[in-house]
Amino acid sequence: MTTPPNPYSGAPVPPNPHPGPPAGQNPYGQSPAGQNPYAPGPAAAHPAAAPPAGQNPYAPNPAAPNPYGPPAGGPGHPAAGHPAPHQGHPTPGYPAPGPGHPQQPQPQHPQYAAPHPHAQVPGCRNCGAPEAANFAVRAHVGVLVLMRFHTLNGPFCRQCGRALVRTMTTKTLCQGWWSPLSLVVFTPFTLLWNLIAAMKFAKLPHPTPAPGHRPLDEGPPVHARPLAYVAIIPLLWATWVVVNIVLDVTGRR
Repeated sequence: MTTPPNPYSGAPVPPNPHPGPPAGQNPYGQSPAGQNPYAPGPAAAHPAAAPPAGQNPYAPNPAAPNPYGPPAGGPGHPAAGHPAPHQGHPTPGYPAPGPGHPQQPQPQHPQYAAPHPHAQVPGCRNCGAPEAANFAVRAHVGVLVLMRFHTLNGPFCRQCGRALVRTMTTKTLCQGWWSPLSLVVFTPFTLLWNLIAAMKFAKLPHPTPAPGHRPLDEGPPVHARPLAYVAIIPLLWATWVVVNIVLDVTGRR
């Protein structure tokens, strides 16, 4: 093993096998004294020019337009690139034109008159004939405590109205007597109503049905229909009850 020479013996020192930087140069690459080590180099400088010394860097630039200010043209003069608003309609976000700026007339909506109280009655709801009367036809069914009411509203022409009156009246004469209230109140009222309806329809002229429609067939009259005579049974029973009540009250039994 070779002993390193003594540097203090005066003997010549052999050269360093790992030479360092030249004498006088900073081995760590630091900037010279007095220079900001964090300052950017010439290539990293900001492209915008720095404000002069003593000027507020946050002050607005007078050369740049204010994005929140009024248009550059001033009031009454639209800015370049913005068409002037229509004179008759205010632009959204701006107040309506004051006096001295006439508004264009607005279109008027058509006014619809109220229907005449004596307007013509529409045609028959079955055949469309214009000769019609607006009157309802009724029927009543009573069975013990159960009752049912049927109503067909008009208008009907002469032929359709009479056909419905005959059908509904026959139904009432056959099925409308089998309840106490029906026997006393509702069936007589229904028969009287249909009698008035038959008189109204009989006064109408012969119908002229609409194309593609036919009026109802009137059929035989009520007295020619066998089911109408079913009413004789409850009527005979009611007559017997009334006669017995009168005899009991007068004491003739």
